[in-house]
Amino acid sequence: MAKVIAALIRHGDYQQLADTPSAHQPFPLTKKGIAQANALAGLIEEQGTLLNCQINPVIASSRLLRAWQTANTLAQSLNSAKYSVQEYTDLAERGVGSAANLSIQQITDTVQQDPRYSNLPKGWKSDSHFCLPFQGAESLLDAGQRVANLLQTEMQVLQQQNQANQIKIFVGHGASFRHAAYHLGVLQYEQIAQLSMFHCQPIFIEYQAENNWQHIAGAWKVRSEHSQFTD
Repeated sequence: MAKVIAALIRHGDYQQLADTPSAHQPFPLTKKGIAQANALAGLIEEQGTLLNCQINPVIASSRLLRAWQTANTLAQSLNSAKYSVQEYTDLAERGVGSAANLSIQQITDTVQQDPRYSNLPKGWKSDSHFCLPFQGAESLLDAGQRVANLLQTEMQVLQQQNQANQIKIFVGHGASFRHAAYHLGVLQYEQIAQLSMFHCQPIFIEYQAENNWQHIAGAWKVRSEHSQFTD
């Protein structure tokens, strides 16, 4: 049976609003992010050689601009005639529903003004289980399950259809990838808060029989004690 490996890539640095927890911000990469994306092809090709794997020509990407820009830059750097980008809504980061793109203070004020809700708990933004009480919102674990389901489906199909060893590239977001890794058994629950992902630095996880996954290459970013939760 062919070896199939998912390369999880967090998008490059982007023009993020300050103190705004919505990860559905529609803004592009910064110059730094573009440079990070340009360096991706070499990393992917090097790992493909080390793992004796072909690179699947269809790159899966979140539909958010920063992820698509990262994926499109990677496709062009690899070989624009051969590689293409397919966008997936399910690769998006955790959604905060109708509170999208409000600042933390605006969200806090909105909840306090609504008689149906209690005040937000301390540390809610990084609480994996917490879901804002707004229409369309989801928890970080919900988002991770959504991403994990997509990874599982895509890699099952790839394993069944291909005879050659392959790397399938997924470009998305740090928090939803980490929570997906937990759902897939790659990370322990306590590691979700301890780790992050570097921009444009792939994490390679191999899909094995009976829905088992194994982290085989790429380094997670270790959070410092006082680091801010920005993904």
